[in-house]
Amino acid sequence: MSHPYRIVIFGAGSVGCYVGGRLLSADASVTMIGRPRLASVFQEQPLKVTDYEGFEHQTSLTPAQYSTDVAQAKDADLVLVTTKSAATEDAGRQLADVLKPGTPVISLQNGISNAERLQAMLPDCTVLAGMIPFNVVQKAPGHFHHGTEGHLMATQHPSLDEALAWFQRAGLPIETRADMPDVMWSKLLLNLNNPINALSGVPLLEQLAQRDYRRCLAMAQQETLTLLEMAGIKTVNLTPVPMQLIPYLMKSPDWLFSRLARKMLAIDPIARSSMWEDLEAGRPTEVDWINGEVVNLAEQLSVRAPINQTLANLVHQHEQGQRQDWPAEALLKYLKQALDDYHPVKG
Repeated sequence: MSHPYRIVIFGAGSVGCYVGGRLLSADASVTMIGRPRLASVFQEQPLKVTDYEGFEHQTSLTPAQYSTDVAQAKDADLVLVTTKSAATEDAGRQLADVLKPGTPVISLQNGISNAERLQAMLPDCTVLAGMIPFNVVQKAPGHFHHGTEGHLMATQHPSLDEALAWFQRAGLPIETRADMPDVMWSKLLLNLNNPINALSGVPLLEQLAQRDYRRCLAMAQQETLTLLEMAGIKTVNLTPVPMQLIPYLMKSPDWLFSRLARKMLAIDPIARSSMWEDLEAGRPTEVDWINGEVVNLAEQLSVRAPINQTLANLVHQHEQGQRQDWPAEALLKYLKQALDDYHPVKG
């Protein structure tokens, strides 16, 4: 640990700044590369990172620690890509001009195919799939809060050996796995709540406390699980409750859900989905890389995914300015109508 090991986080927004702040708390050598808006914030404000378990760290960033210049990625020992999925190819093009051959690059992005897309843009680098399951929100300018449980995962590879010690020291251990495609589909099953939370307009804990919202999520999850079984894609357990049983847990009465969910959910009362945050900020969401992945899988199997398609359509309507918060009962009724309008996948 005595020699400098450079970690670069490219596309450092909420998630990237949180990860970067945790690594800085362990005295790692970190450079975050992001947008001028955040660079301006850090000229006036320190970077503060907190989590739902009480962790807190604050530090004033130097220009070398938060930059808008991709050239700062030169000589990186590890690159974490945390851009939105729509920016994957652009991230790859920019990094291709500066990274040395063999540099390990971890995609910590939503969706299924980002690591493959990055590898196509970075043929001389070692691009690995990664997964960040927890929620990060910006509570105030420069303050990023980790509001739900979960730990990082990435594809097993010898190039990560030195990096793993830094993440462990920072309290953000990375579990390396050989089955990351299955892990990412399993994470996507949990992320199917993102559009429901965004459409609800309320924090995650409040939303999940309402059975009709959970029924909406169960419908999207069950549709996805049916498609995964048809495609021969396995799921892995990312929570104490097996993935195949999560839709049944979601549909359970409130009293039963509240008891069972304590074993699988630790959620800060203020936590919201990143999709809600994107809608509030007027940014495009990642719905096409969450529910859209399910719709694409259905098309490959020559069937339909009406629940996930309908949720994607509603989010796109919000992106286009047709804003409204959906009460739980109204959203459930709307999704049920989708099953009457399309030929649903039979489970």
